[in-house]
Amino acid sequence: MKKLIVVCLMAFGMLTNVTAQNKIGHINSDELLSDMPEADKADADLKQYQADLAQRYQDMMKDLSTKDSLFVKDSMKLSSGMKDIRRNELFELYQKAQGFQQQAQDMYQQQAQKLLAPIRAKALDAIKAVAKENGYAYVIDNAQGVLLVSPTGDDLLPLVKKKLGIKDTPASAPAKK
Repeated sequence: MKKLIVVCLMAFGMLTNVTAQNKIGHINSDELLSDMPEADKADADLKQYQADLAQRYQDMMKDLSTKDSLFVKDSMKLSSGMKDIRRNELFELYQKAQGFQQQAQDMYQQQAQKLLAPIRAKALDAIKAVAKENGYAYVIDNAQGVLLVSPTGDDLLPLVKKKLGIKDTPASAPAKK
């Protein structure tokens, strides 16, 4: 009976120790990022960049409208060949303006990535530091639904492949040390 009690106490102690080592925390990274002072500056810079892109598009459309009005006004005086040339020019300007819309979206996304990447890295570094200081083995991001911090572990891929009978091909075979 004493042995059973001792074994139970030891098992309980081990479970308590394992549980204490694997604390799980969570954080809303979107809220953290929005509260960081750097985010306000990045947001203002992105709004200005977006306004600049919008102004450029408006200028393109204004130029297209002006040239279209001139074409309509002067079309009676133009030869057939000149009308075709001007129509092609207008069509090219229209295509350029339409292409710029997609290009502007891509440019905005790249600028956002450029401005926000260092802020996200700083936030992640702080999350990892706090997790380490407070003994959290795992930290889950509520906003993204991803695991931000976790202890290093074993790669189970080779074991699962073996269990499923999947042979490693030369490209997927692990490098030997």
